[in-house]
Amino acid sequence: MQLKQGLKIKNMFRLLYLVLASTITFISCSTQKNVDDKSKYFVDRNILWFDATANFDRFCHKDSITFYLEKSKEVGVTDIVVDVKPITGEVLYPSKIAPVMESWGESGVKKDLSWDMLAYFIEEGHRLGLKVHASTNVFVAGHNFFDRGVVYEDSAKAAWQTISYFPEGFVKITDQKTKYSAMVNPVLEEVRNYEQSILKELVSSYPKLDGIILDRVRFDNLNADFSDSSKIAFEKYLGHTVENYPQDIFYFEGKNRKEGKLYKVWLEWRASIIHDFIYSTREQLKAINPDIIFGDYTGSWYPLYFDVGVNFASKSYDPSKEFDWATEKYKEYGYADALDLFTTGNYYFEVDKSELIKDDGTAERTLESGLVVKKEDWYTVEGSAELVEKVVKGETPVYAGLYVEQYKDNPEQFIKALKMCRKKSQGSMIFDIVHIINYGWWDELKAGLND
Repeated sequence: MQLKQGLKIKNMFRLLYLVLASTITFISCSTQKNVDDKSKYFVDRNILWFDATANFDRFCHKDSITFYLEKSKEVGVTDIVVDVKPITGEVLYPSKIAPVMESWGESGVKKDLSWDMLAYFIEEGHRLGLKVHASTNVFVAGHNFFDRGVVYEDSAKAAWQTISYFPEGFVKITDQKTKYSAMVNPVLEEVRNYEQSILKELVSSYPKLDGIILDRVRFDNLNADFSDSSKIAFEKYLGHTVENYPQDIFYFEGKNRKEGKLYKVWLEWRASIIHDFIYSTREQLKAINPDIIFGDYTGSWYPLYFDVGVNFASKSYDPSKEFDWATEKYKEYGYADALDLFTTGNYYFEVDKSELIKDDGTAERTLESGLVVKKEDWYTVEGSAELVEKVVKGETPVYAGLYVEQYKDNPEQFIKALKMCRKKSQGSMIFDIVHIINYGWWDELKAGLND
């Protein structure tokens, strides 16, 4: 009950702030029309993710979809996210643009294309009072472990794959078999246009869809992209040529990366690419359906997210005052205000900041991107949620998320983490239903979602 009351008070202050901010903006800018009232998006949500490939066989059947939606509703889930474009670049709805995924894995199960899975999710979800969002993995188009996907099967689009810069030279991402995601280059206009065409198709084809949540709107990591196209685009941003490419950005001494004179500007430019894509996509989708909830997913580790070219902060937050990798201009590429909904990966086993043992300050783990997470307060569910709220500055509702597999064999820690997400953000996001099913954690999920 205390948690619920705290959330209500928090929401009241947020709504008051947003109303006052909107009023001031309207008064000071009398020529501005159609001011977007963000207060309507600040609602408590418990969001459950339905991953495309992990659940492919299960959700080839209508009765299975209905069963798990009813279970979700029963335990306190309010919103579901249906992954309709996994990392292969294939889609799980009848598209005229992208290839349709008809099967996955070794089961031999083939999707019956005579009925529309996403349409059924929307119909059944709405029957139960659930909000239904579709998610797409944006700047990725292949699975390197299986040599499968758009960049493998479409020769024209193979040129879109990102080029990484390593001590040994330039390497195509499809040749990096330790990485499962074959990322494409966001710098390329044809890539951005293609991905936006898929998103516009989704919003146009499903007018009853409640929201879109973008995933992997980013570069692969700090080593990408170093194609000729990226060099040209960066030089255009600079207004002059790069004398020594790529050494002026960074270079290697053995395996160690060393910053070049243009390193920080390079980070700034990459953030501008993602920033511009986010705003452009929002505008195009809202033109089709003004009521579509425009959302995004990222990790919560903001101090390291420059690694993938993403600045999800408010433009009023200046990272250059706290982090040496940020230029003074970097803050201009924050995009929090473009979002109606923001889900984050608060993917840490430790829940309370007090659980974190800071002994020698050594590296604790390596992220998917390759960067190393240090033992900081934000290396906890509590600390990471506080950090996100700090940099977002109330510009969009944040839903702190958990990776359920991290709590395997420790359901009490999962419940504790879920309650912390709800305490420190607007609600919660759970990734993924497959783990809830496999662990039989429906009671645990209910306990975490209810006071």
